[in-house]
Amino acid sequence: MSQPRLSRSHHLRFVGDWGQANFHRICSWLCEEFCKRAGTRSRVAIWSVRAGGIEAIDLVQEGEADLCLVTPSMLMPAALDGRLIFEGRPSPNLRALGVLPQDDRMVLAVRPDLGIRSFAELRERRPALRIATSRDDGTNFIGYVARRFMAAHGIDDATLASWGASYVEDQNPRESLARVQNGEVDAVLQEAIMTPWWSQIVESGQVVPLAAEPQALAQLQAELGMPAGTLPAGYWKNLEAPLPALDFSDFLVLVRDDMDADVAHLLTWCLVETREAIERQYRHLPPQHSPLSYPLDPRKIARPPIALHAGAERYYREAGWL
Repeated sequence: MSQPRLSRSHHLRFVGDWGQANFHRICSWLCEEFCKRAGTRSRVAIWSVRAGGIEAIDLVQEGEADLCLVTPSMLMPAALDGRLIFEGRPSPNLRALGVLPQDDRMVLAVRPDLGIRSFAELRERRPALRIATSRDDGTNFIGYVARRFMAAHGIDDATLASWGASYVEDQNPRESLARVQNGEVDAVLQEAIMTPWWSQIVESGQVVPLAAEPQALAQLQAELGMPAGTLPAGYWKNLEAPLPALDFSDFLVLVRDDMDADVAHLLTWCLVETREAIERQYRHLPPQHSPLSYPLDPRKIARPPIALHAGAERYYREAGWL
């Protein structure tokens, strides 16, 4: 199909991440590709988040920002009617331009010298762990899911406190994983499983990942809409058997339903038709250890877990992806 172009200029505001991670990189890519094809005075600002990410959705819903990225995608339908972490802050005007597939998990891993190799042993021994994770402060999707992941395994906050254990909290996964590397904590509960930091702490033997239990994963699927996801044997060099875990995948690209249809159409065209430009930025990594899955499949991009914006849907139908 021919390249769409906009004769008039647009000023847009995107919301990425804290400033140095994948959302900002994706926003930068879309910024350049959009401005190439819009009016000559078009400009895009990329804002960072200050806390855990929920403010990105608030900014789009309230019309202060035009586009944001969020993860995990399967948690986000709850934003529409204000459920789960979004209680009291419904965002019924959210629509998707697409979903960028990526392969992530949430995993609990503990120091090997503790001799704990399962959640059953963890509950039996009740160690006074210091667990590095993200904050459960009402803004951070990682911290919110992490507490419910533990509660589904029979270890809620009160139980953990009764052991003399505690969470050591940060906003960013990098900070949690750095605490493991520095010997500041006894365990880590995080996502971003494909990063070099996870490989380093597992393959060096600093921590041993625990297999999530089937009934806990079923509960999380029912409560949060987040499915189970198994890491294959060999994902880390010393992972000898498949590891059941919680799926924490996919970057959802969100806008408001009242974004101009031709703007949403062009942004979606850029998302799919210029995907080679963003794929190139990840090809130095093996596909299974890349923060963004490649090659990007337009058929998957076209099937987000919430409704598409009308302009995005028009592009996908014109292109034959729906």
